[in-house]
Formats: sequence, structure tokens, C-alpha cells
Amino acid sequence: MNRQRQCLLILIALGGAALGGCATVEPWERDLHAREDMRPNEHDAAIDDHIYFSKEASSGGRGFAGGGCGCN
Repeated sequence: MNRQRQCLLILIALGGAALGGCATVEPWERDLHAREDMRPNEHDAAIDDHIYFSKEASSGGRGFAGGGCGCN
């Protein structure tokens, strides 16, 4: 009986933790997510470009040679 009670308490705790992660963003809270440090910058664009041309095996990507392995 004690083992069943422990399992039940663990399941209740996990369920509560999972439900606590379900949060919606209200319209008046969206400004917090639009901060300057949250916007993509030139480093993000460079990383995206590198991933694009490294993974584009069929055409070599944007003018660069690449085998699709990402080793450029």
C-alpha cells in the first residue's frame, strides 16, 4: 500500500509540473519577448548561412563547395 501511495504522489507531482509549463503569452506581455537582445543579429545570419551552404550537397549551396557533411 505504501508503494502505491508513493507512485501516486510521484505521478501527481509530475502532472503538476507538466501543467505548470503550459503558459500562454498575453498581448501585454509580448513586449518582453521583443527585447533588443532577443532579435537575430549578424552572427545568427552568418551561422544560418554556414549551415545552409554546408548542408546543401546537391548544388554546393550559395556558390561554395560542400559535400553535405558540414565540414566546410
